[in-house]
Amino acid sequence: MADQQQPGAPTIGSRRRFLQTLGAGIFTTGVNAVFPLASWALTSPKHIHDGIGDYRPQNYFDLAFRYTPLAINGRTGTSTAINGTVPGPLIRWREGDTVTMDVSNYLPDTKHASIHWHGILVPFRMDGVPGVNFNGIQPGETYRYQFKVVQAGTYWYHSHSRFQEQTGSYGPLVIDPKDGEPFHYDRDHVIVLSDWAFTDPETLFRNINLDPHYYIYYKRTVFDYLHDIRRMGFADANAELLPFRKMNMSPRDLSNVTGYIYTYLMNGHSPDMNWNGRFLPGETVRLRVINASSMSNFDVRIPGLDMEVVMADGKAVQPVRCHEFRIGVAETYDVLIRPREARAHTLFAESLDRSGYARGTLAPEPGMQAPVPPLRPAPDRKLEDIGMGMMKGKYFGGMSDAMKEKLWRKRMQMQDPGIPGPNGPMPFLPDKDNPNVAMVVMNPQDRLAEPGVGLGKDGWKVLTYKDLVSAEPQPYKATVDREMVINVTANMERFIFGLDGKKFTEQPAPYLFRHNERLRLFLVNHTMMEHPMHLHGMWMQLENGGDNEQIPFKHTILIKPGEALSVLITPIEKGDWAFHCHLLYHMEAGMFQVIRVA
Repeated sequence: MADQQQPGAPTIGSRRRFLQTLGAGIFTTGVNAVFPLASWALTSPKHIHDGIGDYRPQNYFDLAFRYTPLAINGRTGTSTAINGTVPGPLIRWREGDTVTMDVSNYLPDTKHASIHWHGILVPFRMDGVPGVNFNGIQPGETYRYQFKVVQAGTYWYHSHSRFQEQTGSYGPLVIDPKDGEPFHYDRDHVIVLSDWAFTDPETLFRNINLDPHYYIYYKRTVFDYLHDIRRMGFADANAELLPFRKMNMSPRDLSNVTGYIYTYLMNGHSPDMNWNGRFLPGETVRLRVINASSMSNFDVRIPGLDMEVVMADGKAVQPVRCHEFRIGVAETYDVLIRPREARAHTLFAESLDRSGYARGTLAPEPGMQAPVPPLRPAPDRKLEDIGMGMMKGKYFGGMSDAMKEKLWRKRMQMQDPGIPGPNGPMPFLPDKDNPNVAMVVMNPQDRLAEPGVGLGKDGWKVLTYKDLVSAEPQPYKATVDREMVINVTANMERFIFGLDGKKFTEQPAPYLFRHNERLRLFLVNHTMMEHPMHLHGMWMQLENGGDNEQIPFKHTILIKPGEALSVLITPIEKGDWAFHCHLLYHMEAGMFQVIRVA
């Protein structure tokens, strides 16, 4: 009967099957229920993973949400696992195939479940965002996703229902190209980075709403202040510090949820559990790195090995050699490594705020290990880092809108030619009494050539967005039909996040994109944190200095504090689509909006 089911409708008899299998732990993608980890990720220091070459593309998958025990470092919590494992099963498709996924919700006390196929171009009813393009999968029901796969590369999938992503509802997605890979490699490993907390996510969310610094233990102290005075002098130290105080912000507002409460995972393994992957000397090894975290951006490196970035967000780029790259939440990077010696290497993913790390070992034999680098100090943001350098020693709270616009125009047009377009983004002038906006950046910068806070001073090459040059054919025209600006805004002290000064619940209407238009979308970050902005249902092509044939495709862009950037978009599928920050608690706090393509 399932073969007669229409895409997107509940499967016939699904509630009866729910009652029959609620406690049975039955599922069908070849993953054994006794394992806390999917077989594609299951290794230990005594065992070693050989890669994912044995996983063949399939056209049908049966996926199920269940509450499942999860053991990490000898402590057990409860996950909302997909097919009984965290991360979920490796899903592998082939470009050009039509695929079917029956997804069942066996979580009896939830409002709904869902799966969003992150970065995948699908009809809007298949996108999996409850309240936007479908109603969610109710307890006891099965929803059929079915669509043609029109792309290839490394992606992932996750729940878009409340905090299920935080509690384990995510997994890797690999799509094999129909015409062969654009580069050679001998072995293939999926690397899923994530963050796990034994604390209930509703409690986490409540705590950071009451105090955004609740989990930040690396706050500045009086000793840091005295050190700055000795290094910079009294006047300069205060000129840097006082504007932060006036904005009720800290130079160490780097992350809201930290290693104080998180255990950072690599393929479901804590650092002590130490995931192991095999290589043989002389092989070219492909690492498909996926950041499936809820709130954690990572800086990834392999001490002693160069990396060659060959894909970003599933799309091929001209190879870029580097020693480290920052991967924002929901981004993916494919890198090639070529180890020559028969020794172990540490795969090290350090959280942006330096509060912890995920790690694994790449080695030719089981049981081998390599030194683990020490954590670097938590970096301090400077006023220039957040686009507020002109506030040093000053306070512009009383500046008129006319003066603000004049300053904006002068800086955008005369001092930053790297921002595309004839005029750049229009200035953002919120109401002075808007409680959702704590700061407005009057000096937004083109920061695509910058590695990001805490990076670039270690003596090695760090990847930047400026390095990315597309190696994919350009399917869209070069002529821009329209320009639009979206401002990323927040009142971080009150844990309010939004777009254009409004939380999602306050937005009067969806943003309108026109079907098949070529849109230049400016994004301006008026907050002092990085935000991985994700657009569903269409590509963003990042204008990073290349011509129309060279600009890279992205589904998620990590926008820096005080940054102004632009992307070119061609909406090809009508319907309602989500646009949001992929920091889960920021999205739930309001940094979300619907894009209507009509």
